[in-house]
Amino acid sequence: MDRLDAITSFVAVARSGGFSAASRALGTPVANISRKVALLEEALGVRLFVRTTRHVALTEGGKRYFEACSRVLDDLRDADEEVTGEYRQPKGDLVITAPLGFGQQHLQPVVQEFLRAYPQVNVHLQLADRVVALVEEHVDCALRIGALSDSSLVGRELGAIRMVVCAAPAYLAARGTPEVLSALAEHDCISWTGLGPYKTWTFTVRDGERAIEQQVPVHVRVSTTTPESAVQAALAGVGLVQATTYQVAPHVAEGRLVPVLAAYDSEPVPVSLVYPSKRLVPLKLRALLDFGVARLEQRLTLVNALMSSR
Repeated sequence: MDRLDAITSFVAVARSGGFSAASRALGTPVANISRKVALLEEALGVRLFVRTTRHVALTEGGKRYFEACSRVLDDLRDADEEVTGEYRQPKGDLVITAPLGFGQQHLQPVVQEFLRAYPQVNVHLQLADRVVALVEEHVDCALRIGALSDSSLVGRELGAIRMVVCAAPAYLAARGTPEVLSALAEHDCISWTGLGPYKTWTFTVRDGERAIEQQVPVHVRVSTTTPESAVQAALAGVGLVQATTYQVAPHVAEGRLVPVLAAYDSEPVPVSLVYPSKRLVPLKLRALLDFGVARLEQRLTLVNALMSSR
């Protein structure tokens, strides 16, 4: 048995979630991959997968072995790239993940600039509102909103965002401007599913140096699945919307939305670029970090400047 070949097949099955998917990824017949994994299990004396007719899942031992094998294969890939010159000249493929809204509005324009500056680098953007496991899903870099809890990642903080409440000037002229949280009971509100319980909004009440989160029931006139859709409804004068500063800042700057209840804005939430901790960082990733961090910092600084000028 070629141990490295068997481990490569095992990792491909674990990453893709099945033998057929691994077969397509490696360009190898399913029977060959199944045989290699079976020989590997026999050599180790443990089962790596629980197999059913429809599903393949890692056992507990398989999970630990997958993490170790992934690191080994990544180190081998890094060694190959160092020899072939990827550590001397930025080239090759980068996989980057980010939340959908922030990725479209801020990361994608920066990536497009980066591609023009580095013509030998290709980028695959995974824009999704979920936390992607970088090592397990073979992702090079992620943009994360929120406190970082994974100590295996290296982070470069870019700035911070907050949750704010806004409405169109026409709505406020017709319904009045709320000054305290209890006034929300008299207003129409627009919610989106990612905000949490859609009939309750979270605010920050400050008591001296303490910041206390308070849940406030709201009358939801319309609910939607995305914050972008909710902001569009607010622009149309439907009601108040609670959204992040980066989602509303351009509209606030143009006077199309007016922030309200500023005393109850959320505490700042950090925005970071993170990547797996490795001994060798490919030049393509270092180039992206050096190029992207400064530009994303500028974008977040502009967002905060637009909001502070309200």
